Amino acid sequence: MKRKIQKNKVEILLVEDNPNDAELVMMAFEKNKNIADCKIQFAKDGIEALQYLFGFEDEDSTLTNRPHMIILDLYMPRLNGLEFLKKIREHPEAKDIPIVILTSSEKRMDWIDSHSLGIDCYIHKSVDFNQFVEATGWALVGAIEEKTFNHQ
Repeated sequence: MKRKIQKNKVEILLVEDNPNDAELVMMAFEKNKNIADCKIQFAKDGIEALQYLFGFEDEDSTLTNRPHMIILDLYMPRLNGLEFLKKIREHPEAKDIPIVILTSSEKRMDWIDSHSLGIDCYIHKSVDFNQFVEATGWALVGAIEEKTFNHQ
């Protein structure tokens, strides 16, 4: 059964330690004219992201915030993207949150490991800006659909 679209904004957790890359994501959303439909939460690394999701660093606890999508960098201090991704995919309440990897990594194993952990999209930071805008647009459509059909 499909649920009606809520008037609440789509919430996105952006986990990115580079402020320039975070700004690029915001510019892409603005270019897509989807920013009005989004509430962006920021975390500078996997630890801050866990604190946002669970109220503190313990991923074994109950989910306190459930964004409609997570945009995740792979290389960050303290807890990197793959470690964070593994913790999220093992949590029963968080395992189905759509996750988009946004990375500068050119390592094939990062791509393989990310996909094996069930990501929804993998975007390389070096893509042309227009391609990046298009990819973030598709990711937002997925997040909006996830919000519409799976949540109140």
